[in-house]
Amino acid sequence: MHKNSKPVDRLVRIIEDFPKLTITVLGDLIADEFLYGEISRVSREAPVLILRHRERTVVPGGAGNAIYNLADLGVTVLPVGVVGEDDAGRALLHAFRQKHISISAIRRIKGYRTVTKTRILAGTTHSPRQQVIRVDQEPDAPLDRSAVRDLVLKTRGYARASDALLISDYNYGAATPQIFELVRSRSTLSSIPVTLDSRYRTLAYVGVTAATPNEAELEEALRTRIGNDTERLMAAGKAVMQKMRLNSLLVTRGRDGMVVFTRGAKPNMIPIYGSDEVADVTGAGDTVIATYTAALATGADPDSAARLANYAGGIVVMKRGTATVTRAELLRAVMEG
Repeated sequence: MHKNSKPVDRLVRIIEDFPKLTITVLGDLIADEFLYGEISRVSREAPVLILRHRERTVVPGGAGNAIYNLADLGVTVLPVGVVGEDDAGRALLHAFRQKHISISAIRRIKGYRTVTKTRILAGTTHSPRQQVIRVDQEPDAPLDRSAVRDLVLKTRGYARASDALLISDYNYGAATPQIFELVRSRSTLSSIPVTLDSRYRTLAYVGVTAATPNEAELEEALRTRIGNDTERLMAAGKAVMQKMRLNSLLVTRGRDGMVVFTRGAKPNMIPIYGSDEVADVTGAGDTVIATYTAALATGADPDSAARLANYAGGIVVMKRGTATVTRAELLRAVMEG
């Protein structure tokens, strides 16, 4: 038997177990809008390019992208979040229905503005399109008590029937540390993995099982600078593990790969999978936490879960726009890798 057959077989078995899983996702649902145009000419009114509109697409971003990734990995996913009764909100719900994802716990709020990130991409007929500007539309007010209570109750209910809970916090109010505490206070979350991807306040979620910050978020959380200093990276990871009482911590490092910290074990550095000449990093963190969560939910150890997340991240950054990784793509990468 080949010396690498056992690790490969273990990863394959984990992927094959994905369709047996049910995972709840509590998070900020974002509409990622892409406007594509061809460069027509320079405007007479100002020194700017005029684009001839060619195409518009809207896909789930933020927690929605994590949800989409789980679905494409074969997982039954139960999303909990809010959208507005607007075009972006309707587009998100339509996208979920297309993948047969339940929308019964997504609350539609009249007068609420669905978080929308509009990226305008320009190019010529024979050149790749490049992002020239991004316009963000955000809610005008925080969620009211009724909406928060609804999020808590629905998350509690879903978590009881799930193999894991994924929290995707983009700081828009649907997945706050306070909501997590309310969910945890009357739930049996101790029996399932609870994973966290929080853009600005990772350390506020004491009690989750695992977190997946990137290196910049780790630096911001600890108010430190890591740079290329491996000793500082290791010290920072250990500090977060202790502060949050985590079972594991997965830190993504771009072209430097990942490092996974596991309670009671030495940190493990994982080199990048694939080319470091990436096409687009949009949403890569959502793919990583989706894959990592699914693997942990099967009972996989953090090292194996991190290796699968690394494969998934390496695949998705070679795709343009907000993209996902399918179960078949992940299996193929593991077998070939």
